Amino acid sequence: MDNTFYSYRIEDKSYVSFVKREIHNLTVAAGFSSQKTGEIDIVVSELASNLVKFVGSGEILYRTATDTNGVFFEIYCLDKGQGIHNLPQMMRDGASTSQTLGQGLGAIERLSSESSIYTLKGWGTVAHSKIYKDAQNEIFRKEPVHVAAVQVNMPGESVCGDGYAVKYANNGVYFFLGDGLGHGEHAHDAVALAITAFKECREKSLVAILQYIHHEVKKTRGLVATIVFLDLKAQKWHLCGIGNIATSIYTGLESKNYTPYNGIVGLNIPRTLTESVFELNKYQTLVMHSDGLRGRWNLTGMPGLLKHSPNTIAGTLYKDHARGTDDMSVLVAKVNL
Repeated sequence: MDNTFYSYRIEDKSYVSFVKREIHNLTVAAGFSSQKTGEIDIVVSELASNLVKFVGSGEILYRTATDTNGVFFEIYCLDKGQGIHNLPQMMRDGASTSQTLGQGLGAIERLSSESSIYTLKGWGTVAHSKIYKDAQNEIFRKEPVHVAAVQVNMPGESVCGDGYAVKYANNGVYFFLGDGLGHGEHAHDAVALAITAFKECREKSLVAILQYIHHEVKKTRGLVATIVFLDLKAQKWHLCGIGNIATSIYTGLESKNYTPYNGIVGLNIPRTLTESVFELNKYQTLVMHSDGLRGRWNLTGMPGLLKHSPNTIAGTLYKDHARGTDDMSVLVAKVNL
């Protein structure tokens, strides 16, 4: 079980049956109970079937993974249709029109541990659902930061050359995002070893952590990587990166973009590195992504998006800006202070 999503284009009813079967087998193999598996079957059926019926085509992303609350199943349904007219009405059980994803939205919300929908007229819809394996009436550990990510292989590859990790410390949270050079197994090996080094490193300085990772991955083809530390005690963001990982911090409608150093972790990094430091403010949003996503995007151009969950923001960025020619990853973290 890793962090990568399976991706399938849905074009007609035959694809729906295939995806439903694949997801059912995946959740059974991950140890979900028959009840939870049945609930997941309903969510998947509603999303995929209505996608074909009311939109015609779209993309399904799904995975099983683990976070601080345990093992979970997660699915996105992405389309570029006409959007959902009168979403609150469509959330009522049984409501449906040919202009929307239709009935089942209320059931999806009820059966999910977390769910969200973002839709705009003429733009389409991002629907997200997350269901935990062992939670019945879930009472989750409340973190000061809500983290979400979408990570997808380059088309045709069986492994992802991108990777991310989150590490909690006594006074804050560390975020890592890396992109192995190229794609395929060698890129995957480089970023996987970097994540292992990131997790095991006991240094607190981002510069020291990057130098440690650089030393540990020297026998690989190398990678680009950025580390962000959210210091909750000092109320600061610390950032340090090498290579083209894009990083932005949104405060309301304003954003600050971080410029990383030139170089390749594992091959050549600058002799002198320093951290950039930004002030922490309430309700800020951190966005990090690899060059598998186009860089010319602006969250403020999407009405109301910054008020949504990081899952919705990550799914929206992937939907609109994934190149489709490389490994793709985007990590979003929202401060809940």
